[in-house]
Amino acid sequence: MLKMNLCCLLSCLFLLGGLTKPLTAQQTDQPTAAVQLATATRPSALRQADPQVAIEEKVKIKIAKLGVGAKAKATIRLKDGSKTKGYIAQAGEDSFVIRDRKTDAPTTIRYGDVAKVEENRGHSTARNIAIGVGIGVGALFLAIAISIASLND
Repeated sequence: MLKMNLCCLLSCLFLLGGLTKPLTAQQTDQPTAAVQLATATRPSALRQADPQVAIEEKVKIKIAKLGVGAKAKATIRLKDGSKTKGYIAQAGEDSFVIRDRKTDAPTTIRYGDVAKVEENRGHSTARNIAIGVGIGVGALFLAIAISIASLND
């Protein structure tokens, strides 16, 4: 009986080990066409000459990687210190539109005004790992409790 309980315990742990991988959106290693277009729009000599242009270009690439739509959630920090949370609704050549999460109000932001772009893709990997470890520890205690209860019979 003890061997059977230990086998169940080990199989539960192996099963939970496979389920604890973070559940995030799949990302490809290859850049999208929008990213390639954004990097090809300016000559490399111009990019290296002006740091402001380089920063704008990095922001443009980051926005292009995020994409457009309700799943393209981001937090935009502007150079004046303000911050806007929402999703990227449109992306143009000189500016992009972000819609607020709560009010759905559109805000047009120039790439040159952006200090930092942070993507919000949901839960962090650390949180997902902590949840998986918690489930595994709970399953371990449950299996131990079942084993102890069956030994007393």
